[in-house]
Amino acid sequence: MTKIRAAITGVGGYVPEYRLTNDELSRMVDTTDEWIMTRIGIKERRILKGEGKATSDMGAEAVKNLLQKTNTDPSEIDMLICAVVTPDMLFPATANIIADKTNIRNAFGFDLNAGCSSFLYALTTASKYVEAGMHKKVIVVGADKMSSIVDYQDRATCPIFGDGAGAVLLEPTTEEVGVMDAILQSDGVGRIHLHQKAGGSLKPPSHETVDAREHYIYQEGQPVFKWAVSKMADVSVEMMKRHNLTSESLNWLVPHQANLRIIEATGNRMGLPKEKVMINIHRYGNTTSATLPLCLWEWENQLKKGDNIILAAFGAGFTWGSVYIKWAYDGNQEKDLSVQP
Repeated sequence: MTKIRAAITGVGGYVPEYRLTNDELSRMVDTTDEWIMTRIGIKERRILKGEGKATSDMGAEAVKNLLQKTNTDPSEIDMLICAVVTPDMLFPATANIIADKTNIRNAFGFDLNAGCSSFLYALTTASKYVEAGMHKKVIVVGADKMSSIVDYQDRATCPIFGDGAGAVLLEPTTEEVGVMDAILQSDGVGRIHLHQKAGGSLKPPSHETVDAREHYIYQEGQPVFKWAVSKMADVSVEMMKRHNLTSESLNWLVPHQANLRIIEATGNRMGLPKEKVMINIHRYGNTTSATLPLCLWEWENQLKKGDNIILAAFGAGFTWGSVYIKWAYDGNQEKDLSVQP
């Protein structure tokens, strides 16, 4: 029997217009451009402004961009997964809200939260539905409005995060392209180092939790950094070994954009030159679930059919993983300039 694989057949993206620069941040909190660039590698990040604007608004724009570029009618989509850490609300799922805003009426959908590894987990999950023959056109959206849970009085975390969304279309193929393999791992021992203290069933919202500023990101930088450097590189190197990939035969590394030093350490462990590593952290910061699809969106016109690509991420949980894909099409078609960063 011919094996069915799930191939990425299109990429869409969206970033808000507003740029929060390091200079502006330095007037909000005790930090400097030099401090941020040296430790994190971020020059600016996009922030979603406007009353009533949420994660779903960015996700919907990314999906609209994707549908337009691939000439796909919303009625053809039969599944939508939203990788997200900052849902519009606890329920309904942000995936359902995005589907409503994009007129997708014939799909079932749900949210998936695995911290900064959310898109990697969602992509792997979606690929299984396609490989099983259950669904023909599946959208995976990675979207986060991280500014909604960032404490702009915390100099350690507020420079890191930005807002954005990216989306990919998965379709079945019998060619030797698409999602080839995945290594996904987690270890709950790391949950104490990176989390949001209040807002869940453990510590419901109250005047006390709000006053104590417990509805923002809490991160212990050093243990998170050490785990991320080790684990992202470990699974990426393991993936190369599994498939006999070398620094010459691997065309691209798509790393989660959390910290430039983590990205560089992962690339170095894999023996890759800088020109094979997708990096846009300096422009967007860490958009959490959106970093990987935004990289694919930006580099799409450089990708060629058959390119060997490894996606890698590390996030709260702790969660981490790598996915190996063979690119399914030549991506040098013109983009819609109206959505360019």
